[in-house]
Amino acid sequence: MPDHHKTFLGDFKRFFGRGLAILLPSVLTLWILFQLFMFLMNNVGDPINRGVRYAVIQITPRVLDDDEFPKWFQVSDAEIMRARSAGMIRGIDDMEDDELRSILREDKFRAWWKDTPGMDLIGLVIAIIVIYFAGVLLGGYLGRGLYTRIERFMERVPGFKQVYPHVKRVVEMVLGDTPIAFNRVILVQYPREGIWTVALVTSSSMKAIHKAGGGTMLSVFVPSTPTPFTGFTINVRESEVIDLPVSVEEAVRFFITGGVLVPDSQLPEGAKSLEAQEAAARAMAQIRGTAEGDSGPETAEDAGGERPV
Repeated sequence: MPDHHKTFLGDFKRFFGRGLAILLPSVLTLWILFQLFMFLMNNVGDPINRGVRYAVIQITPRVLDDDEFPKWFQVSDAEIMRARSAGMIRGIDDMEDDELRSILREDKFRAWWKDTPGMDLIGLVIAIIVIYFAGVLLGGYLGRGLYTRIERFMERVPGFKQVYPHVKRVVEMVLGDTPIAFNRVILVQYPREGIWTVALVTSSSMKAIHKAGGGTMLSVFVPSTPTPFTGFTINVRESEVIDLPVSVEEAVRFFITGGVLVPDSQLPEGAKSLEAQEAAARAMAQIRGTAEGDSGPETAEDAGGERPV
């Protein structure tokens, strides 16, 4: 067995790469969720919060007596005099006391709102409740009919009609009840004859393409590696594709790993599965580590082995 000379730099690169592979997906997921949360807070939560504060200021004096006002609602005559002497508001000299009191009340309420933990989440909670009830109302027969009429009107508005249909399709594809489903994994000769590519069937293509192709055509999505969410859409004759007896999940793993993770049912004769090869590599590493006084590497790559193709 060849003698592997371990160095600090080699160990550092190996463990750093392993740590990066483990932590990076979690870090990126948290970052994406945080950016989504901030987007919702700035564009949905804040406008709703401003509306809530305005409504509270307008309703409070109508439902509470003067001696029942909360502290953030109370503006004394001394505070009004200090505001006038400081000139803290533009045009303050021309304001009546009631108008100035209303402005100071809004400022105090806004400051209290920001200093109270959790108040900014009220906007998001209200948005979630409104979206839920909108889904309930629009999901019924009358709601769907009303929404269809509104949607037809919006699709006739210049500028809006050029953008709305495409955005709607994307949203329905991601969040809809019937998203695009890949139910066939095929083998197709692409990008030229003699090169076989694993791909996914998306639909039966368009009538014009059937006519141009001179037969039954299929729309096929060819994912890229290692990001199968991007790729190419091509159209091929159905008679020129070969169905593969693998699931979509197995095909996606095949794309992401660049062909490293081959389903056990599709391994060539005599080839070991990925788990079997890694287990054998770990056993050999332990034997070698015992002989050398070291625990040795933990995976097939660390032991100098090759992954199945």
